[in-house]
Order: sequence, then structure tokens, then C-alpha cells
Amino acid sequence: MIAVLLFSDASRLVQLAPVDIAVIVFYFALVLGIGFYLKQRANTSEDFFLAGREMTAWIAGLAFLSANLGSLELMGWAGSAYQYGILAAHWYWIGAIPAMIFLGLVMMPFYYICKTHSVPGYLQLRFGDGSRGLSAISFAFMTVLMSGINMYSMALVMKVVLGWDIHFSIWVSSITVAVYVALGGLRSAIFNEVLQFILIWAGALLIPILGLVEAGGWTKLKAQIARNAAAEYYHMWGTLGSANNNPMGIHWTGIVFGLGAVIAMGYWTTDFLVVQRVLSARDLRSAKMAPIIGAAFKMCVPFIVILPGLLGLAVLPMKLVGEDVAVATGGHSYNEVLPLMLARYCGPGLLGLGITALIAGFMSGMAGNVTAFSTVWTYDIYGAFINKKATDKQFVTMGRWCTILGVLISIGTAYLVMRFASIMDYVQALFSFFIAPLFGVVILGMLWKRATRQGGFWGLLCGTLTSIGLWAWVKFDPTALRYVALSPNARSMAENMYRALWSCLVGSLVTVAVSLMTKPRPESELVGLVYGATEIPHERDIVFYKRPIFWAAVVTVIFIALNVCFW
Repeated sequence: MIAVLLFSDASRLVQLAPVDIAVIVFYFALVLGIGFYLKQRANTSEDFFLAGREMTAWIAGLAFLSANLGSLELMGWAGSAYQYGILAAHWYWIGAIPAMIFLGLVMMPFYYICKTHSVPGYLQLRFGDGSRGLSAISFAFMTVLMSGINMYSMALVMKVVLGWDIHFSIWVSSITVAVYVALGGLRSAIFNEVLQFILIWAGALLIPILGLVEAGGWTKLKAQIARNAAAEYYHMWGTLGSANNNPMGIHWTGIVFGLGAVIAMGYWTTDFLVVQRVLSARDLRSAKMAPIIGAAFKMCVPFIVILPGLLGLAVLPMKLVGEDVAVATGGHSYNEVLPLMLARYCGPGLLGLGITALIAGFMSGMAGNVTAFSTVWTYDIYGAFINKKATDKQFVTMGRWCTILGVLISIGTAYLVMRFASIMDYVQALFSFFIAPLFGVVILGMLWKRATRQGGFWGLLCGTLTSIGLWAWVKFDPTALRYVALSPNARSMAENMYRALWSCLVGSLVTVAVSLMTKPRPESELVGLVYGATEIPHERDIVFYKRPIFWAAVVTVIFIALNVCFW
């Protein structure tokens, strides 16, 4: 079942049938309808920014995952799988599962007990206004840049698959997101994200199934990948003993420590984009279960994201190149592998469902960034530094205006992505700048009572400057790559992993050093903020199979088994 392919025209691959257009129009009408319906339940700041803290574990967990499953994930990691092979799956397994479990079991009690509205809000309680302001400004800057990626990704799908004008695609989708988030706030975003999660799976599942049928199964797929690229493209761990043995040019230390221990931990535990969804849970047990539920589904996502990229290596008739080269030459980039595969397999009706799945992914990622931006700006910049006497009504009004402002700024940042060979190279660079140093400071603040206000601020600042400085060093002197990434042959993704590792280490060491030289706060002021000074509610009265720790153990066993199977 193959759609009408128009490979002679690089600007359009398929024609939409009336049924496809109907599916897409119905989806836009549905998400806007949800926004208008929920407007009446977003009249207070608690409702608008945290959905009234009444979400169940399942809804919060699916929204937690869906906020990360935008078009950025769908297109970016499919493109990275084409570029780097199955190594890209590390970002879904070791780069997600341990961190999500850690968030649920270790960090959520503090986020939830202290009733913070944001991660910068926790920093304010633990380290004061200086750390809060620095992290809030950094996070706001990062979210609008990330939001621009989602805009560009969606516009790229529409351009490649349907031949639509890239500017038209950006504005129509962005206005839709701005309307339903401004109306219903986080509650509207969460309900749409659950809907989008279902649509993404329904639409994207067609590609791996039909692709494996065409390739003749997993064994024959590996043979075709080895013939068209190299055998190293389908090994997850076996090639990581040396940076010279794999397509990414990375050693296992970069994956385990740079990705697993720093980037992943930083993103899943301190990036307010995803943490905000969990904070909407109705009680502490639900808040702890939500990331674990998300982790269970996260392990399945490579089937609809990574596998299409591997299939592209085997079955696509053209050779894909970096985004910068594609823009210069008019060819197809790594980032286009998913829409190319969609055009290859989906006919009328199914094509509409597939396109809607990608649009849903865009909406999900875009809405996640916009709601996080409006919350952090309203509470941690406007409320903390501009209008300290703001009323609850003023917070809601500011949140709605920030939603619109965030969308407009994001449109401008969408065009920055064209300067990077891969969407995910761009994303991981941003994470190394802002998320990696933040994690080191937050985790020290939660686990070490001796950490001081001055230590937190200077650790966060020095960690951020270290990452940006290392990036600039390599840009001006490419030979510095051998020092930053421990190999002169490292690709952009490997450089990002090591830069994140060094920035987290520097930030943590500075936090420790400055804290030891300054006066700590009395323990009485750390209740609800630090282990050892806070009583964590126990779950001994709950039957064992309903406890978060039990399901965390189940997810961990499956996670280990998957890594062994694809070694």
C-alpha cells in the first residue's frame, strides 16, 4: 500500500484525498473545542498553571510523556537514527528510564511537598532569589528556542509531504496552540496531550509495521543496513568500546555519564516542561506514579521513532544529508526521513491519520514549551521581580498574555534550526547549556543540607558559562574537540554529551566549594526541601502492587532486558 509518490518534485511527495483533509480539519476543530470548553475551569492561577492539582496518575503520566513526544522527538530522533543508527535509542532507554524513575521516587516528594509552582520556585526556596532569577531567565530562553524547533519541524513536514508554504504551516499551527493554551491553561494542554498521545501511536505505528514487512523482518533489515551503511548501525553497546568504532564517534563513558547521569537526569528531573505535568497530580502517590507510568510507555517509543530511521537506511532510494547541506543543495535532510517514510507507505485516509499524528506531535511539544514558559515567566520573573504584589487575577491575565508572547517569539527562533545539520544536535546543545548545570545544583540542594545560597548561585552560573565556553572553544578552534569530547573524531552529539558532563561537574564542584566557605542555613529552614530535614510520607499501609517502588522495579527489569537484547 503505497501513496502516490512524486519524487521528481522535491517540494511535494503526496496529494491529500478529501478524507485526509477531513481528518486534519476535524483534529484542529477538536483541540480548539477542548480549549473553549475548559476555559471556564481556568479562572485561578492554580487552575491555569497547575490544572488545579487534580490529575490522576495515568493522565499526569501520559501528559508527562506526551509533552516530550512532540514533532521534535518524532522527526528529530528518526533523523538521528538515520544519521547515527540504533545508538539513537539510547536517548529513550538509558537517556530516560533511570531518570524518570529517579524523579518519581526521589525528587517528586520535595517538589510536591513544598507546593512549588516551578523548578525555579524550588531553587528560590532552597537557594534564594538569585538562583531563582538566573534559572528562570535561562529556562525561559531555552523554552522559546525549543518551541521554535517544534514549529520548524511541523512546517518541514508540511513542506516535504504536501508542498505547503513553510510560513503558512508555522502560523496556522502556532495560532491554534496559542488559542487553546491561552483559554484553558495547563488543563487544556494536558487533555490535548493525552489525545495527541493516542493519535501519535495510531498514526505512527503504520510505518514500522509496513516497513518491516517490506524489509523482510528484523534479520533482513540488519543485512540491508549493513550493505547500505555499516553493521555498526544496529549495535547499541557492542561498538562503544572505542570512539572510532561507531557512527557517533562516542565512547561508552559519554553515553553512561554524559547522557545517562547528566543530560537525562537534568532534563527529566529539572526541566519544568515535563515536571509541570507531574505537579498537576492530585496527591503524592499519583505524583510518584506518573513518571513511572511514563517510563513504561517511553520504552516502547523507539518502535515508532527509531525504527523508521533505520528502515530509511535500508529502503529509501535517495541518500539523506545534513540540514545545512539540504538547504544549500535542495536535497533531503536527515530530519525528513519520517515524512519520507510516511509518504512511502500511507494511502488515502491512512495518510490523513499519519499527517494528523505529526501535527499532534507538534501541538504537544509546542504546548508543553508554551505552558512552561508562561508559568516560569509569570511566577518566577513577573511575580518575583516585577510585580511582587500581583493578585491571583493578574497572574492569570499575565499567563494568558505570556502564552501569546511565547508563541510569537518562538516563531522567530524557528529559523535558527536551519543552521544545524540535525534537529537533535541543536536540542542537545541547548540542554548542555542550561539543563546539565541546573541538575547538579538542584540535586545537591535536595541531598546535602550544607549547600548554601551562595553556593547554589555561583555553581549554576559557573556551570552554565562552562558549557557555553566549551561550545565556543570548539567553534573557534575545531582541534579543541579532542579535549572536550576525548576524541578528534567525535560527532556533534558526542561533543554535546561530554560538554554536559563537564558543565555539571564544574557547577557541582563550585557549589560544594563555595558552600564550604559560606554559612549554611539552619536545619529548621530546610524542612520540606532537603533529605534528612524532611519527613517523607510512608506507603507501608498500601498493598505492595500499588506502591510506586514495585512498579519502578518492574520497569527497571524490562529496561535491563531490552538493553541486553539489542546489545
